[in-house]
Amino acid sequence: MAILGKYCKAYPLYRLRQFPGWSEIAENAKRIRKEVNGEIVEETRKLTDADYLYVQKNFTVTDGIFIDENIIFSDVTPEWIEFCEKLTQDDQRT
Repeated sequence: MAILGKYCKAYPLYRLRQFPGWSEIAENAKRIRKEVNGEIVEETRKLTDADYLYVQKNFTVTDGIFIDENIIFSDVTPEWIEFCEKLTQDDQRT
């Protein structure tokens, strides 16, 4: 069963990709269903700069609000935490 984190904040992926140490596990993105030749198929969605991902309270990044599913980034370092805190500060100024 998926665990809903107590706090997360959505950011467009282009902002997260500005972190110098960013690396994403694209194959963990949500799966989407679509019709191909009359059949329903599932595939991993392609992440674009315009997609929103969620920075969880533990500073992992997920493709959805659940803290333990679709983990895209989990390399939590002091530099990453500092980057996330700066994102939050920048949002508060605007």
